[in-house]
Amino acid sequence: MSKQAILALADGRIFKGRSIGAEGTTIGEVVFTTGLSGYQEVLSDPSYSYQIVTMTCSEIGNVGFNAEDFESSRVQASGLIVRSSRPVTSNWRAESSLRDSLKEQGIVAIEGVDTRALVLHIRDHGAQMGVISDQVTDEESLVAQAKAAEAMTGKDLAKVVTCKEPYPFNEAPSNLQRYAETQIDEKARKNVVVYDFGVKKSILRRLVEAGANVEVVPAETPADQVLAKNPDGILFSNGPGDPEPCTYAIEAAKELIGKKPIMGICLGFQILALAYGGQSYKLKFGHRGSNQPVRHEPTGRVMITSQNHGFAIDPDSLGKADVELTEYNLNDQTLSAFESKKDQVIAVQYHPEASPGPHDATDHFSRFLGMCG
Repeated sequence: MSKQAILALADGRIFKGRSIGAEGTTIGEVVFTTGLSGYQEVLSDPSYSYQIVTMTCSEIGNVGFNAEDFESSRVQASGLIVRSSRPVTSNWRAESSLRDSLKEQGIVAIEGVDTRALVLHIRDHGAQMGVISDQVTDEESLVAQAKAAEAMTGKDLAKVVTCKEPYPFNEAPSNLQRYAETQIDEKARKNVVVYDFGVKKSILRRLVEAGANVEVVPAETPADQVLAKNPDGILFSNGPGDPEPCTYAIEAAKELIGKKPIMGICLGFQILALAYGGQSYKLKFGHRGSNQPVRHEPTGRVMITSQNHGFAIDPDSLGKADVELTEYNLNDQTLSAFESKKDQVIAVQYHPEASPGPHDATDHFSRFLGMCG
């Protein structure tokens, strides 16, 4: 029999269930993602660092875990909340079960929670700090821990999840993950430097697939060191936390804008916006899931995108910048993309690489490389 576990939110709401992961206590911002699949990619995405992820799909674990689908070297989320998990995997690619993988990686998780009630609570009251424990039974103590936990606002997590040293990346997507059958002229590959604020492997694979030689550098790499490499283009990656404290990245972006073609994804989008003089703000419960609709204003085209962020950019704050605001989220009209033809910048708030999610926006990678000389 599984041990009883408790989820306590900072506002005092308690949910009870059963432990399905490692024994212990974990703290993080409790959020939810609306994707029906891709839990391994979600859990291993560095953008979920310091977050306890609630899966809205009622049954999780059927496809297990496998080495190929990790978006980083390990599970990055602080914890997992599900309605029901499956102890038996039913997929030919599975190498271990969800439960075994959580225990192996030391991730505290809880099942048996009324996730519909939890998601409605977060939607109404906002994402907030929470604690999961199968060790502590004193509910008041757990609520106190959640209240005392450091909030996501003002937290620089890019420094925590970034790589320690630069490294090359040349792994293309597998046959299962490949977007399109394209022939790449190896001599014509573009050299792209990727700032690692918590980059997903799928972003790097998509760049290789589209025709890039990729070098990944740590988050705090100065702009002059990147320019000394003489890249054809630069990508600012996704990542966790609040963009505003990432002053080192914002300053680097200011120095690089206009000197090389640049693409920004998620946190990279926010950093570029702040470099242009924009302002960020915390969303009530964020955008997380693989079914977020975005409209491209110049053409009216609607794309279904994969998203994972808790902060947004005030579009009015970019009014004096030399950029075109090109895309908006159709659920709440938040800014989803901007471009600068003069500076050769493409910045998107969502994840064009998906993983999990649809491939509606994957062409952004080939568009970016098309700008790179």
